[in-house]
Amino acid sequence: MSKKWFPPQSDLERGVGGLYITDVTPETVATSSRFTPTSGPETEALVPPIFHSSTYKLKSVDDYLKILEEGGYIYSRLSNFTCQSLQAAINSIEGGKGSLVFSTGMAAISTALLCFLKSGDHIVVNNPCYSGTYDVIMNILPRYGIEYTFVNTGCPVEEYKKHIKANTRMLYGETPCNPNMAILDLEEFGKLGKSLDNVLTMVDSTFASPYLQPVIQHGIDVSMHSCTKYMGGHSDLVAGCLTFSSVDLWKTMLHYQTSLGTTMSPHDASLLLRGIKTLPIRMERHSSNAQKVAEFLEKHPKVERVSYPGLPSHPQHQVAKKQMKMFSGMIAAEIKGGVQGGKILVENVRLVQLAVSLGGVESLIEHPATMTHGPMLMTSEDRQSGGITDGLVRISIGLEDPDDLIKDFQQALDKIPENLVA
Repeated sequence: MSKKWFPPQSDLERGVGGLYITDVTPETVATSSRFTPTSGPETEALVPPIFHSSTYKLKSVDDYLKILEEGGYIYSRLSNFTCQSLQAAINSIEGGKGSLVFSTGMAAISTALLCFLKSGDHIVVNNPCYSGTYDVIMNILPRYGIEYTFVNTGCPVEEYKKHIKANTRMLYGETPCNPNMAILDLEEFGKLGKSLDNVLTMVDSTFASPYLQPVIQHGIDVSMHSCTKYMGGHSDLVAGCLTFSSVDLWKTMLHYQTSLGTTMSPHDASLLLRGIKTLPIRMERHSSNAQKVAEFLEKHPKVERVSYPGLPSHPQHQVAKKQMKMFSGMIAAEIKGGVQGGKILVENVRLVQLAVSLGGVESLIEHPATMTHGPMLMTSEDRQSGGITDGLVRISIGLEDPDDLIKDFQQALDKIPENLVA
């Protein structure tokens, strides 16, 4: 430390417009002391700081409208430096025209649906889909007079086209799909959307991450990610993001986001920005680990089938090869023995953790028929129509040694009785 440095002084100690610390009481000093650097060359923090202030001090009344017109900071629900730093990073990865970050993945999805759909409109959605999305489509949008039609995941894009009506305003897809890992052809989906007037395409690419699958580059209008998953990558935050193919769409959404109050905390934004820095190297390890585990499971006699885009047996393997750098860390496996077989597996793994969510450094497993897509959300008929079978398990492969994971699955599968799978 330089011997020429001096102790920092508050603005009141230096004087603010002729007001000095001796002019006010200790109570006022406690609430009003601020520090403004006044000496030395200006530097920039290497890591964007967390601006957790809810409001910002203005220099003049006129600055309020000027900031609304030109940009800047008034109130953190409207804009925040930490969140904007994150939005810039996400947009750079996605290759879009602008990104926005939200308090959760469902905040991003629900805000988008309320923004771009109105009473009398119609949306075409893949089934199955993320359970939260399914709930909004089935139980909330109809209350606002919005119609929906489901198409099977993994279907040719032509199926979406068959269900377009005069009032259709959005085509919505997931790829890879939650929880069955079906793949949507993004190039064809984007082409269909561009061929239609007043119809937006929106894709949830959470299971792939923007590093492995940059959705906007395929002509999609809105790319959505639950940043809780791969983008955060450490199971320590909840967040969502939307990236847009045009500045006009970004501006439209910004109005809804700020008015509905679905903005992200700057603390979560800082955590997420740190996670994104290691996204490429993590996704490569997730993918290589999952490939090995999927190949092991596919050969196991107590596993009926495995759905992983990196396996040649996957129905849309060629499409996945065309639009994904690698095949991510998500695996769907149908365990013989139905509900009981699936439960025995998920309750007897030791390294792999029984938990919902996905995309973290640790491997997770869950049983959709009794958990995320269970009876509290879907009927048995709804699950069957969406291909969510009784023995299906959803696996999020982490960053552990793949051989250790394979041993863990082997010992858990060994606990499924032979007479149950016969």
